[in-house]
Amino acid sequence: MSEKLIVIGGTAAGLSAASRAKKLQPGMEIDVFERSGYVSYGSCGLPYFVGDLISDPSDLVSLSVDELRNKRGIAAHVRTEAVRIDRSAKTVTVRDLSNGAESTQRYDKLVVATGARPVVPSVPGIGAEGVHYLRTVEDGIALKRRVAVGRKALIVGGGFIGLELAEALAESGVKVTLCEALPRLLPFLPEKFAERVRAELVSHGVEVLLGDPLKAILEKNGKVVGAETASGKSIDCDIAILSIGVVPETSLAGAAGLTLGLKGGIVVDRSMRTSDPSIWACGDCVEMEHLLTGAPAYVPLGTTANKQGRVAGSSIGGQEERFPGVLGSCVTKVFDIYIASTGLSLDAAKKAGFGAAEMAISQRDRASYYPGIKNNDINLVVDTKSGRLLGAQGIGSESVAGRINVLVAAITAGMTVAQVNELDLVYAPPVAPVYDPILIAANQAMKVVENHE
Repeated sequence: MSEKLIVIGGTAAGLSAASRAKKLQPGMEIDVFERSGYVSYGSCGLPYFVGDLISDPSDLVSLSVDELRNKRGIAAHVRTEAVRIDRSAKTVTVRDLSNGAESTQRYDKLVVATGARPVVPSVPGIGAEGVHYLRTVEDGIALKRRVAVGRKALIVGGGFIGLELAEALAESGVKVTLCEALPRLLPFLPEKFAERVRAELVSHGVEVLLGDPLKAILEKNGKVVGAETASGKSIDCDIAILSIGVVPETSLAGAAGLTLGLKGGIVVDRSMRTSDPSIWACGDCVEMEHLLTGAPAYVPLGTTANKQGRVAGSSIGGQEERFPGVLGSCVTKVFDIYIASTGLSLDAAKKAGFGAAEMAISQRDRASYYPGIKNNDINLVVDTKSGRLLGAQGIGSESVAGRINVLVAAITAGMTVAQVNELDLVYAPPVAPVYDPILIAANQAMKVVENHE
């Protein structure tokens, strides 16, 4: 009998694990069970699908069930939910969501890639028709249908998904109100960067409420007709989109007795193996390790999920790899500005015990005489004792993403700002000034270090 691998959960982490294991062990029998109707899709594109920048949900689909079977030899089962793991018997009980029928599947090795679930606030009216979340393609389809008939939307939560939805809906003609419980947007950014994001939203017609948590969803005949904030402000809306964060979906793993850690995430080693040597876990359901601090972290991102899935699949297939940890690198676009970040903010660096300081520069993104010039604002967080780069945040033109990526590499390599200042970066008038904003930022950060010596 061939070795049997069961993967609970498709998309980025689950399919990366399955595909890698199958490549290393072609004779392995692999079954993937996914409770949604789509086994492989780009969830990061959902806000743009809802806003109609992407018209067809099939454009988000990477691989169909048939393609997985015919091209990769992996059996995928959609609308099928795993409901119980029996570790002693090495079985998984799955339920066909179309008819409720249950079956028991044996495994030799198991991957848990159950992802994350949205945080649901405990407020009146949360179950009303017109309240939406955005995690799956089905969520996107349902929300897009609602947007087609509702023209006033409340977005609760000012994280990246909330901001991307605000842009997408405003661009499609919907009146948007964004409600954020914190006194500012994106607390990992310097405050002046966060203020630029707020101003950009307002300039495009988005009403932004800060420091004013949602108190209640108002409903009439079971349908959303408005909302009320903690300050008593009344919001007129017929759609309410909850985007206040996610937590690991680990109820199945917890019930099976697997060790859980930060935010309930599954504890894994660097090969993504859990406390059970026959079970691996990867993606948004696991606890991670921060590259700089070594402390537990939770950063649910598609890039991380794909990498972790590959590591898990390699381990299952007999080729050990290690997942090094995360920096929390991220990027998004809000109308005409781009935002990117990596590593630690100043507050996070200080909480981690570093003697940290920060400095920011604002520089042109190309030669001053070249058409289309825009600014890149870059903030560096540095350890004043060693000069090591700890974090970087940027805002400005599209090129800010590439510049933050350079700084991702520098942080990962343990470089000091003095070493960053010595990098032989490219120059041409259409793409960068003679002294790239990265070099100018590093040079200024060196002065901060010198002043602390």
